[in-house]
Amino acid sequence: MAKYDFLDAKSLINFMPYKREIDITVFVPCYNEEGNILDTFDTLTAALLKTKLSWEIIVIDDVSSDRSRELICSYIDGHPEYSISLLARKVNIGLAQNYIDAAFLARGKYYKLVSGDNAEHQQTLEDIFNLLGKADMIIPSHLKVEGRSFMRDLFSKTYTFMVNAISGYKIKYYNGGALHLTSNVLRWHTDYHGYSFQADIITRLLDQEMTYIEIPATSHERKTGVSQALKVKNFLSVGHFFFDLLIRRFGRIYRNKAK
Repeated sequence: MAKYDFLDAKSLINFMPYKREIDITVFVPCYNEEGNILDTFDTLTAALLKTKLSWEIIVIDDVSSDRSRELICSYIDGHPEYSISLLARKVNIGLAQNYIDAAFLARGKYYKLVSGDNAEHQQTLEDIFNLLGKADMIIPSHLKVEGRSFMRDLFSKTYTFMVNAISGYKIKYYNGGALHLTSNVLRWHTDYHGYSFQADIITRLLDQEMTYIEIPATSHERKTGVSQALKVKNFLSVGHFFFDLLIRRFGRIYRNKAK
């Protein structure tokens, strides 16, 4: 893959690898993260270098209007020893679709999202990477996010409670950027483009009886910029997801009775 190129639906097929030849691909989404993206790279690469894994980083810039793209290119040029590729969108399409498309581009057997806001601590990332291969999913449980507002914290806890109540599962946290087998993301990827896409993937894989390990994790709110979590479109997406989750729960109950 080129170190820098534009990405759209028609060109996606030109980048797709024929085989998974390294241990892990880390996807870093970027949308107006000029104040956070360099710290994200420093934290992420420091964690990866503490492991014995072979790795690559795929960055997708979702039409940032700040200096994010310029800073990413400068970082790549300054670190030729790292396998970092930047792809730039011509039209903003959102985190979930970029997450799916980056999985199609991935050369890694395993795949993880690390947000461009540098929310995850280095030790948390190290702990996750060191569990690679121990289960189909490594799910970080961000039970406390440093600096998070009361409303964001309440929304997060209520969301987790509702997902568990509807699905019947008991996951502690759904939106922490779980580590997956790349093949699972490709086969069971989400239909949702809003806040619920990570919970959708995890519950779909649990429906398929995939194994998982939950680990306690530490994170913090972004240093600069504004979170997109509490936008109206995300509330609509969450409602749609809850309805679909309920239907899947009924289907699972029916299939279990039919066995």
